[in-house]
Amino acid sequence: IKAEPAKVEAFRASLSKLGDVYVNDAFGTAHRAHSSMVGVNLPQKAAGFLMKKELDYFAKALESPERPFLAILGGAKVQDKIQLISNMLDKVNEMIIGGGMAFTFLKVLNNMEIGNSLFDEEGSKIVKDLMAKAEKNGVKITLPVDFVTADKFDENAQTGTATVASGIPAGWMGLDCGPESVKKFVEVVGRAKQIVWNGPVGVFEWDKFAKGTKALMDKVVEVTGKGCITIIGGGDTATCCAKWNTEDKVSHVSTGGGASLELLEGKSSFIFICLSKC
Repeated sequence: IKAEPAKVEAFRASLSKLGDVYVNDAFGTAHRAHSSMVGVNLPQKAAGFLMKKELDYFAKALESPERPFLAILGGAKVQDKIQLISNMLDKVNEMIIGGGMAFTFLKVLNNMEIGNSLFDEEGSKIVKDLMAKAEKNGVKITLPVDFVTADKFDENAQTGTATVASGIPAGWMGLDCGPESVKKFVEVVGRAKQIVWNGPVGVFEWDKFAKGTKALMDKVVEVTGKGCITIIGGGDTATCCAKWNTEDKVSHVSTGGGASLELLEGKSSFIFICLSKC
């Protein structure tokens, strides 16, 4: 249903009558052109303390990061993260690519047999371009080398193991990274002075497939204690922090999944532009 422009204007005018000063502290919806975000017409506008904290952390991360700077990127589809990966390749020194989208990279780059694991047909077309950009920019990309597999996408599935070399059998799927991958990831995390993490590296909601993400979280907490700046990019990764009670053990947990993603992608949402002029 699309709202009638006249009714939208009337609603926005009614919001503008509610106060004398507009303070926006809703970072989680800062990327959306909702009336309460962009339609309040008052002469005095300001960002709230939470909004300022969020923007300060991401500005520092993207504009003047501590180095080595590491991005940990998980999630299902390469297509959904193309802008994120591409933009971060201009910012970071190292990148871990895990989660479901790792299978698209591994199939394209290693011709790995991935069974019924996630494969992003559209995203696969850009994998080699992303790897070429990484090489050009001197960014080291680390991919998983082994996996915890399942015979179906179910919490009570029968489990197995596989490697990039062995491949995943037909009818099976990778739902977590394996112990050798964890070793590689932990080593990379240990080198970093700043980390931005967006997306888990396994189906962390189910204990059978949560070990990889949990081990990575434990290491991120450890390096935070040693002075590394660690930023959790909202969404599922923030849920991981809540699950394992690490919200106060990392530098910053973003309250906005979509909002933080747009910032990391390099997009300048209207509300961010408005707030920057407050």
